[in-house]
Amino acid sequence: MTDRKQIQTLAGELIAGRLSRRDFIARAAALGLSATAIASVLAACGGEAPATTAPAASVAPSTAPAASAAASSAPTTAPKTSAAPSASAAASAAPSTAASAAPASGRKLTEVARNKTVIAVRGGTQGKFIEADLWNPFIPTANHQLGSQMMYEPLAYYSAFTNKTTMWLAESFEYTPDFMQLTVKTRSGIKWSDGEAFSSADVAYTFNQLVQIGSKVKWGADVQQFLTTAAATDPNTTVFKFKVPAPRFFDYIAYKFDIGVYIVPKHIFEGKDWPTFTHFDIAKGWPVTTGPWKVVYSAPEQKVLDRQSSWWGVAAGVGQLPKPERFIYLPDPGEQGLATGIIANQYDIATGLQPATFPTVFKGNAKVITWTGQKAPYGQVDWWPHSLYLNNEKAPYNDPNVRWAISYYLDRAQIIDVGWSGASSPSTLFLPDYPGLKPFIDAVQPMLQQYPILEYNQKKGDDLLTKKGWKKDGKGMWQDEAGKPVQLEIISFFDFTGVGPVVVEQLKRAGIDATYAEPPNFGTRFSDGDYTGALFGHGGSYSSDIYYSLRLYQTASEKIPGGHLVNFSHFKNAEYDKLVDQLYGTSPADTAKVMEIWKKCMELWLPAYPDIQISQGLHRLPMNTTYWKGWPSAEDPYVNPAHFHLTWPLVMHKLQPSQ
Repeated sequence: MTDRKQIQTLAGELIAGRLSRRDFIARAAALGLSATAIASVLAACGGEAPATTAPAASVAPSTAPAASAAASSAPTTAPKTSAAPSASAAASAAPSTAASAAPASGRKLTEVARNKTVIAVRGGTQGKFIEADLWNPFIPTANHQLGSQMMYEPLAYYSAFTNKTTMWLAESFEYTPDFMQLTVKTRSGIKWSDGEAFSSADVAYTFNQLVQIGSKVKWGADVQQFLTTAAATDPNTTVFKFKVPAPRFFDYIAYKFDIGVYIVPKHIFEGKDWPTFTHFDIAKGWPVTTGPWKVVYSAPEQKVLDRQSSWWGVAAGVGQLPKPERFIYLPDPGEQGLATGIIANQYDIATGLQPATFPTVFKGNAKVITWTGQKAPYGQVDWWPHSLYLNNEKAPYNDPNVRWAISYYLDRAQIIDVGWSGASSPSTLFLPDYPGLKPFIDAVQPMLQQYPILEYNQKKGDDLLTKKGWKKDGKGMWQDEAGKPVQLEIISFFDFTGVGPVVVEQLKRAGIDATYAEPPNFGTRFSDGDYTGALFGHGGSYSSDIYYSLRLYQTASEKIPGGHLVNFSHFKNAEYDKLVDQLYGTSPADTAKVMEIWKKCMELWLPAYPDIQISQGLHRLPMNTTYWKGWPSAEDPYVNPAHFHLTWPLVMHKLQPSQ
């Protein structure tokens, strides 16, 4: 096992110039650091990756039944990963055929050719899906990123990259002039997969239950806060009545990125306990869906969804029946396994890679692309700008002056150069760098002169802490006013493997005894507030509507389970809360009023600086064109390519076979 503290020390020596690249490679390798991880540091310093072969996979994905040899020589699912192929050979080497694996249920799956299958990799805990039997996405411990986003079709989709709403189960919506009522018309001729008709009764039931259950389930608190009731006035009409003007309600419930409210079948969910009902029983045909997919296997090792022979959307003109006949989700085997699998054509799309890994992948498989082709930054700006979160309820980080000092100790340019191999850009507040949000960033530039949130200035940080009565010991490490050492445990997950050690080294140099770890229960700890420091992002605004980003810091949003639109920093300010509530009832079209509220909010947010802004979030997803083409890209930006977002089904409807 790699000694993280020793690696952090080596990284610090390299940054300081006291260690050569050659010595860093030798010493880091001796400590067990992978070639990919070594390369992520060296690439930023102008060095080359220490090896040209794909790193060996540490976890071999399990397999479902093999494909028919007549249909394709490649197997239907990701085969067991063998020794790492050389980069030159991996591009053309076909993966070894794995033996058929009978599902635990005893059902024999039909054989589907590899070239008719999409294989995706994402998530899992220590190489396993721990929620494989949870197909009710409203359960707080369920995860719609790992399959259920394929099963629950939305009323509509929104793509931030085209600024376009695509109506889906719904065909139209209309507000009353005062925004106190919303009427949604759903399409005729839609059926659930068990033959029952889909209707407005399902829509009304879903939202009325959320009002009743509230924060016990995902999105319940949001709906409960604003909705009074939903009524099915005819089979295709649902009327929503609100407690306050709600001009954003339809936008909120539509699918975009990771936000949206799932519609459930009333005839299945009625009478069930939503916080515990799993909606999973393959023998019963659960989960029931209106979509073109059905779950045929789900276990900790993998999930398998097969395309159904027909889908209502074809006749309705909504979209084509997906060309892939099978979709397989596999747990993340780690950076080495991801690189090996994508090179060997075992995966079609995988969770994000570190920037320094991509040259090795491209050399091994010329058919792998990213949003930006095979050029840096290897991805697109996500709606998820990165921060160092400091728990505002834990001393000493409940003091804004301490948070500002920590910010002054961070050199964002170096974090980007070393942690992201230069393939990122500085944060633009807690907003993604999207055109629709630029007016808000521009409007507060005078405030940012007074509150320079990205400034690297150790003296300013030292001055703030000295005024608190803190002093440095003989080793240059800060002690608080009581003479106790100042410590900061920072936790995160695989997205920040290259960043965490850099942040820690910078803080140590400034006198903060910081550590970095990626615990397997990071998600639970972070969402429960059981942390002091954490590297994470912001899932807020994505269009010209600033409301969703401001809501990230409302006191009420601390109670929302689900991982997005949540006040993770635990910032509390009653005046701020009132302003954001006022904004919710203000039409986005009233741009002058919206801007006025935004500025007032920032006058409160900037002095407090709840979490420390670092850089833009980028999705760097490798996409393999060996079997499938039509992936989203900078040249065809129809939607973000994240296979773990609610908009992923749009990609599945668009993909075309490459062979």
